[in-house]
Amino acid sequence: MSDSEKPEGLRSREVTEGTERAPHRAMFRAMGFDDDDLNAPMVGVANPAADVTPCNVHLDDVADAAIDGVDSAEGMPIEFGTITISDAISMGTEGMKASLVSREVIADSVELVAFGERLDALVTVAGCDKNLPGMLMASIRTDLPSVFLYGGSIMPGEHDGREVTIQNVFEGVGAVAEGSMSEDELDDLERSACPGAGSCGGMFTANTMASISEALGMAPLGSASAPAESDARYDVAERAGELALDAVHADRRPSDILSRESFENAIALQVAIGGSTNAVLHLLALAAEAGIDLDIDDFDEISQRTPKIANLQPGGTRVMNDLHELGGVPVVLRRLHDAGLVHGDAATITGRTIAEELQHLEESGHLPSRDAVEAADADFLYSVDDPYQAEGAIRILKGNLAPDGSVLKVTGDDAFHHEGPARVFENEEDAMRYVQEGDIESGDVIVIRNEGPQGGPGMREMLGVTAAVVGAGHEDDVALLTDGRFSGGTRGPMIGHVAPESYVGGPIGAIEDGDVVTVDVPDRTLEVDLSTAEIEERLDARDDPEPAYTSGVLAKYGRDMGSAANGAVTNPAAKRDD
Repeated sequence: MSDSEKPEGLRSREVTEGTERAPHRAMFRAMGFDDDDLNAPMVGVANPAADVTPCNVHLDDVADAAIDGVDSAEGMPIEFGTITISDAISMGTEGMKASLVSREVIADSVELVAFGERLDALVTVAGCDKNLPGMLMASIRTDLPSVFLYGGSIMPGEHDGREVTIQNVFEGVGAVAEGSMSEDELDDLERSACPGAGSCGGMFTANTMASISEALGMAPLGSASAPAESDARYDVAERAGELALDAVHADRRPSDILSRESFENAIALQVAIGGSTNAVLHLLALAAEAGIDLDIDDFDEISQRTPKIANLQPGGTRVMNDLHELGGVPVVLRRLHDAGLVHGDAATITGRTIAEELQHLEESGHLPSRDAVEAADADFLYSVDDPYQAEGAIRILKGNLAPDGSVLKVTGDDAFHHEGPARVFENEEDAMRYVQEGDIESGDVIVIRNEGPQGGPGMREMLGVTAAVVGAGHEDDVALLTDGRFSGGTRGPMIGHVAPESYVGGPIGAIEDGDVVTVDVPDRTLEVDLSTAEIEERLDARDDPEPAYTSGVLAKYGRDMGSAANGAVTNPAAKRDD
């Protein structure tokens, strides 16, 4: 092979350069690559396409558009696959324990391919919830020039003259149990709620993390909101491929983009749009991977100074496409920036700062003017001066039940205060039976334990239980707390991520039926009417729990996962408990 024109400094030269690499080049030629390809930067396109979820069923097409972008920018696109788990389909089953584990497997697998094949850059494609943080974690670990590419969200369905999403179906299960909905109506709702490909349409976990990827600077502004099956989604994908080559030539890496300020921007956006509680877990994990000091209390501090200005599902009625039609995530970021609530000098993947990127989008016509957005008179987007709620949607509650913190997303009364008797369940299934059998009573505090990162293991989401509680008419008069976590579609006074978890001796393991639990949102407290001595005495008297699995992947990750208060990370290089 003649001397390569490949730029100096690219590590793919290790597998394409010199006489001794003739066997390697022969392997590439078997796949259709030619001399021009081998002289170009090698860009990995990580694609979790699968037929197990509508979130990912179309990602081959999205990845193809990104590959076209890499080609047009004279790069060498190398597509490879990784796994996904459908949160919605595994919800309410033992299989949901695989969900959070899949975040780690995705990060590990993309890291391994990028490392093993000596790739120069990445386009990381994502659909279902854990794809997004998993791909971002991989980009941070490899520190290769990387562009994050979301697959887009599903359009809402229509039922009985109103827009519906999967959230409505989960809540319909509770409504049938309570008797306010017939099984025939639920069947009709089931057949209408999900009309095609894409991630769940509300501001649930996937759309929250896609939005956050823009605020972090890892995805170009305006890339999150285009629907999965729209032409705009494929334009975004092609642009991501082109941008990956721009990042290679500029040697622009995640370590050049991510900072304390970019994580503060991500949290400000999360609380302003009423984003998923899962973003707390994932942002802590991403910060740990990046070596950036971020604490669970930072979420509460930022939420106190940042109002909620977008009222989308699950608290409201509108979905991601409604935000897209207004101009997408940049509309929200611009309002926060105008009010001094985000750091405009934070870097982005384009090489421009957040402030510069907002200005560029305005000047290029890709972001409607402030007057045009105001004239649209959207009933779900508010100003910072006259917000939907004075504080952001995420609250961190602490107290003798959660000394290391717990997480609540406010979707209703932000002055919520509740005292009631504990109804204690050792797992999600028992709690679900309690709700479905009609035993739930006004005033109850449902406690579900042994569902944390280690105790579950895997920290299951519990949309089935929370939606059943709401569907049964108890959105405002029953609280639920758990060391597990919730879907982004959960609404009502549901407190998750209680830490330390029961499995490792957390106080939630000491609660007994009838103990009075207090949830006070304004005071940020989660307390049980027991003294410290009583809690310790009960914990000392209990038998040490046995691991739920002693072999296989769940046993391995159950041993490795850290506290939810630190993002439930497994990477030994990342921040862990002392």
